[in-house]
Amino acid sequence: MAKLYFKFGAMGSSKTAQALMTKFNYEEKGQTVWLIKPATDTRDDMENADGTISTVIRSRIGLQSVAEAVRGDMDIYEEFVKRSASHISGKYTDVVICDECQFLTEKQVDQMKDLADKLDIPVLCFGLRTDFQTKMFPGSKRLFEIADSITEVKSICKCGRKATVNARFDDEGNIITDGAQVCLGGNERYISMCYKCYRKLIDEKNAGK
Repeated sequence: MAKLYFKFGAMGSSKTAQALMTKFNYEEKGQTVWLIKPATDTRDDMENADGTISTVIRSRIGLQSVAEAVRGDMDIYEEFVKRSASHISGKYTDVVICDECQFLTEKQVDQMKDLADKLDIPVLCFGLRTDFQTKMFPGSKRLFEIADSITEVKSICKCGRKATVNARFDDEGNIITDGAQVCLGGNERYISMCYKCYRKLIDEKNAGK
């Protein structure tokens, strides 16, 4: 029976690289993959003739692949069913892989769970657990609630402890503790670290006020 998988980790933990390597492994075995990414960051988006939006998924180690950008109003289950009905084989794809899954809506996570439970389609989601304030993203929270398999992709802080926090910094290198949950184009502003180092930076900031 197919499962809904959630593989989470801090920024820089190779989540995207693992997603792309998983895609390669499935395709090497002759399986078809629907690679998707929430349409939160639109900088690489391209509109196709059929109205779908293509984007590019890039890993920090240089792997990349074209994917479909999924808008927040897309019913992923219904879209899959529709495409399968029009496909010559009657099956649109063998597996769904989603990068940046923290930006999915809760309804979309439920829809992907239905893909696994009702249609026996494996769904693998890769993404962050929490934002720069250590608060869960809605999509990640729902995945923790209903995913069949949850795995942490581990990375380390510069102190050697496990990195769990995605700290955000301004242009002067000062830690940021408030603001919008999503900062587009701001990957260079983030450093993954352990909670102890994160709290130390916040305490130093507060002491300097």
